[in-house]
Amino acid sequence: MQRGNTLEQLPTSVDAQRNAVKNAQEVLGQIILGKDKQISLALSCLLARGHLLIEDLPGLGKTMLAQSLAKALGLTFRRIQFTSDLLPADIIGVSIFRQNSGDFEFQPGPVFSQLILADEVNRATPKAQSALLEAMEEHQVSVDGQTRPLPTPFFVVATQNPGDQIGTFPLPESQLDRFLMRVAIGYPNEASERELIVGDDRRLMLDDLEPVAGAETLLELQKSVQKQNVSDPLIDYVQALVRFTRESADIEIGISPRGAQALVAAAKARSFIESHSGVYPDDIQAVFPSVAGHRLKPAGDTRFRSPSELCQHVLDSVAIP
Repeated sequence: MQRGNTLEQLPTSVDAQRNAVKNAQEVLGQIILGKDKQISLALSCLLARGHLLIEDLPGLGKTMLAQSLAKALGLTFRRIQFTSDLLPADIIGVSIFRQNSGDFEFQPGPVFSQLILADEVNRATPKAQSALLEAMEEHQVSVDGQTRPLPTPFFVVATQNPGDQIGTFPLPESQLDRFLMRVAIGYPNEASERELIVGDDRRLMLDDLEPVAGAETLLELQKSVQKQNVSDPLIDYVQALVRFTRESADIEIGISPRGAQALVAAAKARSFIESHSGVYPDDIQAVFPSVAGHRLKPAGDTRFRSPSELCQHVLDSVAIP
């Protein structure tokens, strides 16, 4: 794949591919300090061919993580700032009449890029939010009766503020389910925050960041992730977790079949990043809160109110094979 004046050298062996992922982790860790777990989860989501939702308070680095992912992986990048007056055409594009030719010409919107940052996605109205649904699910958009494919690879990384903040429109369950994983950034530890305060501006560091991979490398990594072995006992474990979420009195809405598929895909990616020979139980447990947290609805009388508490309750209740 041609990038500027250099030719991207695709890693041919699994070890070389894993080294490429480690390099990406190191580069991202220089920008997003003290958040190795969140970086690993974000990379797992992209390697599993999923979309990522980052939810947390303003100012914790949600946008910076999305921008860093695009830069480190060498992907074309567009940012869409979601606001209350955003229209679907602002996302997918619009056809413009050209008087000299007498024809309509389609002007692609920012969604026609390899990595889309949907910034503060829950500040837009449901009509604008829904413009992303077809793109996220089908990797295409329909405009004026024509279906237009999106670039490959294609990812949506959306950020949202907590729903109790002013001016937010909660994402419906159908749209939340389109995100393979949801992660929270959280406050930095004391050492990392001190470095953020007295160290170099992270935005300037991002400008100087050199890609450690490219789109073709990422596609090869995704193929290798899909080949990660999942034994029958591990599939039994996944099904037991899913079944518990559907039968527990503490959970009103459990994990769907698509959620079960997402759990396996994310666990495969995590096992690849951790250089495991196949998927281990700890791979499933590590990704479970991020895959299941936004898919589970707690029952009204349960004592497990937060997504993390509910997910931990499920993991504690199901025996490990």
